[in-house]
This record gives sequence, structure tokens and C-alpha cells, in this order.
Amino acid sequence: MKIINVKNTSADEVIAKTIKVLNLGGLIVFPTETTYGAGVDATNNEAVKKLLAYKIRREGKPLSIAVSDKKMAAEYVFINDQADSLFKQFLPGPVTVVCKVLHKEDDNSAKNLVLSPKSLTPTDQSLAPGVASEFQTLGIRIPNYQLILNLIEKYQKPITATSANASGKKRPYSIDDIFKNASAKQKDLIDLVLDAGELPHNDPSTVIDTTLSTPVTLRGGLNKNNPVFEANQKTQLISNSEEETQEIAGRLLLKDWNEIIKNGLIVALNGNLGTGKTIFTKGVAKFLNIQETIKSPTYSYIEEYDFTRHQTTGKLFHLDMWKVEDKNMFDRLEIESLIGKNNIIVIEWFDQISKFIDSKFKNTKIVKILISQYKNKRTLEIS
Repeated sequence: MKIINVKNTSADEVIAKTIKVLNLGGLIVFPTETTYGAGVDATNNEAVKKLLAYKIRREGKPLSIAVSDKKMAAEYVFINDQADSLFKQFLPGPVTVVCKVLHKEDDNSAKNLVLSPKSLTPTDQSLAPGVASEFQTLGIRIPNYQLILNLIEKYQKPITATSANASGKKRPYSIDDIFKNASAKQKDLIDLVLDAGELPHNDPSTVIDTTLSTPVTLRGGLNKNNPVFEANQKTQLISNSEEETQEIAGRLLLKDWNEIIKNGLIVALNGNLGTGKTIFTKGVAKFLNIQETIKSPTYSYIEEYDFTRHQTTGKLFHLDMWKVEDKNMFDRLEIESLIGKNNIIVIEWFDQISKFIDSKFKNTKIVKILISQYKNKRTLEIS
């Protein structure tokens, strides 16, 4: 491992040495306006494998990439109107914009900043496996840190932009933060450190998913004076098919995966008969790699399924509360005994029991989803 003090070294020398490491598939630690990042060439398969080994427990969570500008971003993702607006308002800056991975026709110009989805067809693209999510989405960062922007512009390829701490460890505002919380094996994976001293203790970048019908903040929050994104307490998504409803279910679980591992999660579903509550639950099961057929437990009240996803094993409990009429019946179900790390509880007709929920559930996050349907279109209001 080599450490360069970027304050005492010319930018040209730092960039030249860093590019040499990236070209060899090396892993670098670099400063940004938020925290220290861990970077490899996002198009190099072996380099990305090295990064994933360093981060250890990713559990299928995607990486983000840092690019020099919107033009470079457009070579890898489809920038829709929502994303384009965020690029203009907040980038460069501490915002990660999640977009759909771009599959370009051979004659498409990668220089187009916005392409119609109708013009996109699957073909080989240059990002290494493991960079984009399983849903073919990708976070884009344009860091507000001139040295790194110059580096990426000179390198002419994106680098990964995940934080330099191992998954679940302290935010890395200094090199000591990284080294004190990394194993010897992890340290051996680092080839070059760009040491800019202790960084300001800023929050990680705000992550906004623009690939759904409404922008969804996955982490952090933007300027509360912005009427489009303030608070983001309720999100309304539109689904045009059963498949899309199931994909939304999986993506919402991926968003809360750290919470699931730590404390478990309750998904509270409401909506009229036939609006798609069980279809949503099938999407949860699909995300968890459950092969059994999911049916509404109207008469059994509770169905239990084991799952294994990456390194995590747990249980999915599917509940139907339609026939629960009073607290005595609710108490007999002992739902609180189902709560625990790695467990997901999906409750249909949650409003039937919402008044019985008490302090036993206070440490478990509850995601409430109201599903309505008109013809073939579903609306999911998430709070």
C-alpha cells in the first residue's frame, strides 16, 4: 500500500500515479466532499471483485459510480427528465442519482444526454458485473471535489464511489477511521491512499431513485425548501403490471435490507379486495428467493417461509388480518413473537389491527403501503 499526501503533492503527480494504479486493477481510497471513498475501475471485472471483497457484506446492494460530468454518465445510464432535473440542480454535489442502466443500440450515440427508452435494446455494456443492481439500476455521483473530478476526466472511465469503510463500520472522515476499523486482510487489498487529512463531518450523499414513477429518496434528504423533495414522508408509485408491482416490492426491501438484518421489518398492506396485496407479497418472496407458491392466508391467518439471500437466512411471515375482529383474537396470534432480525412480516389488511399495535413493536420499522387499482394500473402510496 502506498499513501500520498495530496496536500503536499502536485495534482498532476497525484493523478498520474492514481491512474497507473487504476489501470492495473488496483483499489484506491480517495477524498470527496462527504467521506473517503473506495474506488476501482468500474469497467474492470477483477478490480470490482477486489472491491467487493474489501466491502465484505454487500448482500446484493449495488455500487455507485463517480463520473466527471453528465456526458460521461449518459454513456452508462438512461437520464430521464427526473434525473436530468437533479443533475442540473444538485450536481456536482453530495447527491447520488439512481438511473436505469443504459443498453444501447449499436448505432446509438453514447454522447446523447437523454435517450428515449423506446430506442434502447439490450446489448453488451462495459460496466463490470456487481456494479449495477439486480434491478439494472445504477447510482451516479459527480463529486464536488476538484481533484477527483480531474482524475476521472483524465482517466476517461468511471470509478466506483462507495464509502471506504467496510459495510456497517464507522463513516470514514479520516484515514485513521478506515485503518482502525479494517482487518489486516482488508488493508492488504488497498493499493493506494490519497490522504487529504480529516474531512469535514458531512453526511453521506443523498440517494434518489429516479427509475420509478416518482423520485424516491433512498438515503438522506434534500433541501427542505424544495417542494418536490421535501420530507418525502409519502411516496406514490404507479405500477402498470403485476411484474412491476413485484419489482417495486423487491426494491423496497433492498432499500431497507440493513434494517431487516438488524431488527427485522414489518410491511403493512392496506387496500380493497383484489387490489394486489398478495401480488406485492409474491414480489417480496421473489426477492428473497422463495420458491414456494405464495397464497393469501385468509383462513390460516399466518403462513411461514424460510429464505436464504446471499449470506442471510431468515423467515418471511405472511399474515392476513381480515378476520381479526378484536384484541383478544389479535393477542392469540402472538405476532410480536415473529419479530426479529432477518425476519420480514407482511401483513395484509393491516388497518384491522393497527389500533392493537403497541410498545412491543416500537423497535421494528413499519412500512405502510396503501394499494389501489383502476383497470390495469395500481397506485402504491408508501409511508
